[in-house]
Amino acid sequence: MKEEGCDSGSVWLGFFVGGIVGAGVALLFAQRETREKIKELAIEVKQKATGYVKQTEDRVSDVVSTGKELYEKNKSCVKSAIEAGKEAYEKEKDRLSKQST
Repeated sequence: MKEEGCDSGSVWLGFFVGGIVGAGVALLFAQRETREKIKELAIEVKQKATGYVKQTEDRVSDVVSTGKELYEKNKSCVKSAIEAGKEAYEKEKDRLSKQST
């Protein structure tokens, strides 16, 4: 009868199978870690994007507000200029009508 022992073929087969199982477990854990890293990065990107959107909204709001103020200011200046022009026209019209009579 043959003595049952470990020959070199079965030892190598054990190492090979153990290596494959170990690599598979390592891949499973690496994927979990990778998923966690991706999740953390996604949260960070979302927070940064939210911050950028808020900054942009604030800047746009400021620009719109400044634009409205400038519009109102210039609108009153233009109205004043038109009124002054009308008054000057009327005065000149009266002056010319008095000279011709």
